[in-house]
Amino acid sequence: MVDLVTSVSLWELIKHAVSWVVNLKRAGAARKEESVHALRQVILAARKTSVYVRQINETGRKDHNTEAELSTAWTELSFKLEDLDLDALAQRCRMTGRHWADPGKFESEELEKADIGLEKMESLANEILAEVRS
Repeated sequence: MVDLVTSVSLWELIKHAVSWVVNLKRAGAARKEESVHALRQVILAARKTSVYVRQINETGRKDHNTEAELSTAWTELSFKLEDLDLDALAQRCRMTGRHWADPGKFESEELEKADIGLEKMESLANEILAEVRS
């Protein structure tokens, strides 16, 4: 079974996100919208990746084109999030992009340690979005 799990702990990520949200609430409208867009892209990428993982689990077949698309999407997201100073989430996205560039390269233990779980990333993005919108 394929399962995705950064060297950044969930607690560190939450602390960073809270600090980032506080700063973002003081930011201008354009910066807020850019942040909302990037966070929504995290959710979309997590869902697209979940669908692909389900496909692999159900069929046993991998698709290199899909993996290339996922690698590119997660890596581009890491750049956007880094530009927005969401470094902890950016690091998770970067690791996910590296994973999909060569899924066999990382041991499952490394991935668990990296903590790039799709549900966690989507959940965190949703929490940050809710805070930004409040």
